Amino acid sequence: MERNIRSVEDVLDLLDGLFAKEADRWTDGGASWWDGFYADRSKPVPFFVAKPDENLASYAERGLITPGRALDLGCGPGRNALYLASLGFEVDAVDLSPTAVAWAGERAREAGATGIRFHCGDAFRPGGVELSGPYDLVYDSGCFHHLPPHRRVSYLALLERVLAPGGHLALTCFASGAMGSESADADLYRQGGLGGGLAYTPQSLRWIFSGLEEAELRRMRDEDARSPYFGEPFLWTALFRRPSPAQR
Repeated sequence: MERNIRSVEDVLDLLDGLFAKEADRWTDGGASWWDGFYADRSKPVPFFVAKPDENLASYAERGLITPGRALDLGCGPGRNALYLASLGFEVDAVDLSPTAVAWAGERAREAGATGIRFHCGDAFRPGGVELSGPYDLVYDSGCFHHLPPHRRVSYLALLERVLAPGGHLALTCFASGAMGSESADADLYRQGGLGGGLAYTPQSLRWIFSGLEEAELRRMRDEDARSPYFGEPFLWTALFRRPSPAQR
């Protein structure tokens, strides 16, 4: 007989197990799945390019974000972390995959980039990664839509813990009707999988991040191969701001 639930994290761990088909993609023990994904660098994966997201560049160019401390969640091969460092940000970049982190480190050394600390681990689990917030910017390019519904609780808890008052959350995620699973949250538990990633509507993003102020929410612009930026129109881009205590 097992009686092993006495905390919220115990419940979240139990729910993780209901996604046996895909749990290895986003749990700490799933580094091997993502290692396999990143092993062949020649694969025609859009975000393997060494370019920053067009929305991130747009925020910087318009002065919506300014250099400070940044956390890059699910950094992959490090393209956005390198861009933020080039702007003068001090960056902590996190990914589950040692292979992805090693690739990102190689890119950083080749570029002579400084001010980036790469971490391998799960930022959403207690003790998974030691993060030294607060951060002025939390950037997420494609991590959020790979989390199961209950791990949104962990995501919001992380933001509450590390995002500075007045700081920004910027993310890209699958757009409903263009990419990702349209299944209701409850149905995902019956199916035991995320269908490769979850689609979101603008309304669902606004509801999930209702504790933050919306600065911009739009589709990512389509960027061609000649562009210095990455852009795919099947993604939403969103920029939210955490209110300062005086504004609450």
